[in-house]
Amino acid sequence: MSLPLLLIVDDERTTREGLNAALEDHFDIYLAQDLKSAIRLVEEENFDVILTDLRMSGKEDGFDLIRRAKSRPHPPVCILMTAYGSEDVAVDAMKQGADDYISKGRMQIDELEMRIARALKHRKLEEENSTLHRQLSNRFGLENVVGESPAIHKILEIVNQVAPSKATVLLRGESGTGKEVIAKAIHQLSPRARAPMITTHCAALNANLLESELFGHEKGAFTGANERRIGRFEQANGGTLFLDEIGEIDASIQVKLLRFLGERTFERVGSNRTLTTDVRLIAATNKDLEKMVREGTFREDLFFRLRVVEIVIPPLRERVEDIPLMAAKFLREFSKENNKSVTALDRSTLELLQKYPWPGNVRELRACMEHAVIFSSGSSVQVRDLPPSIKNWQPETVMIGAPLMSPTDSHPAQTTTQTTKRGSNLSVKEAEKQLIFRALEECGGNRTAAALKLGISRRTLHRKLNEYQMQHL
Repeated sequence: MSLPLLLIVDDERTTREGLNAALEDHFDIYLAQDLKSAIRLVEEENFDVILTDLRMSGKEDGFDLIRRAKSRPHPPVCILMTAYGSEDVAVDAMKQGADDYISKGRMQIDELEMRIARALKHRKLEEENSTLHRQLSNRFGLENVVGESPAIHKILEIVNQVAPSKATVLLRGESGTGKEVIAKAIHQLSPRARAPMITTHCAALNANLLESELFGHEKGAFTGANERRIGRFEQANGGTLFLDEIGEIDASIQVKLLRFLGERTFERVGSNRTLTTDVRLIAATNKDLEKMVREGTFREDLFFRLRVVEIVIPPLRERVEDIPLMAAKFLREFSKENNKSVTALDRSTLELLQKYPWPGNVRELRACMEHAVIFSSGSSVQVRDLPPSIKNWQPETVMIGAPLMSPTDSHPAQTTTQTTKRGSNLSVKEAEKQLIFRALEECGGNRTAAALKLGISRRTLHRKLNEYQMQHL
């Protein structure tokens, strides 16, 4: 293991050589007798430590060297030595960027070594923290949001706009679409990135436990409360609180959450003491909150408080152009994890992945790629490597002139199209228009469901609606 690189700068030869003799067993040492030679060495080498005199011959100043060294890409620990010890000099040294200050008149080698070791340890911790922060940014920032679809580009634009603000964000979308990934990206791109992001899954706890989990409780607040508990709102102070499945919270917690969003205050369970905390709230749901408001199960005022900024994440089946990129990302991840070299998707495999409706969305695609990597015997994923539920999937094809099947019916609808009544009197286009109309009617106008019923992609359905001038349906 190489020794730390130390530069000793002093215009007194006896001091330079004395320090060199005392420290050479623990450091790889360079010596400089003036500011000019010291600066040249600093520009040539990446020193770990610089030990420099304050006053040197002429007008040279150790502060000049420290400022130059601290501007380097990898700034060293800088310790200032001076014979003119005073509190003012020490304060000035720290202002100029020195990590420590030591008086020559009272300098002991053991103490000097201890101070150098302490400063090096502090610098190492700072570097590790910076590295961890970069890793977290790479893992949870926009680099982890993969896609080229217009929908994803729009989401990324919103994330970049909203992240620097304090605004509450409501993420909406089906289960597995990546709402938590977007929440983490917002946090990592915000000024709160160095503070914690605390996640709570609201559906995982009953009402009493969830209230204690979020707001904390005092000792004796309820049976089993043997000590004070700090809740998630306090834990996330200065950072972000992500409430997943917000549609599952009951009326009493809705009231407390509404108060927090309005006043930024709350009380622990069993306490009358009002607390404040600086928390940015991000909520997510796959529920129809508007319907819940109409039914009286979700407060309208809370809904509007949460929906300051709303981001809707579309299901994977509506952005099939993102599937190749996402699949490739997961292949790299699981190939590395399993020490394999699976780098591509067979053409027929990719075609199947883009036709499959992905009811579990991105979460299901990720699990599919992990399965494929494990079972793949080559460098590319074949259809046989996919999970049975996907490789054996068959689209519900609807032939022109054939009656439509309702998902809940075991018999064809009796009045599906006029084709069954008029046989060949309808042209192919007319029959196709009738099929589309009937599918949309049976699906309540839901175009995604209608496309699945027809066995075509949502994009194809949109194209057909435009072609037949049926956009109003």
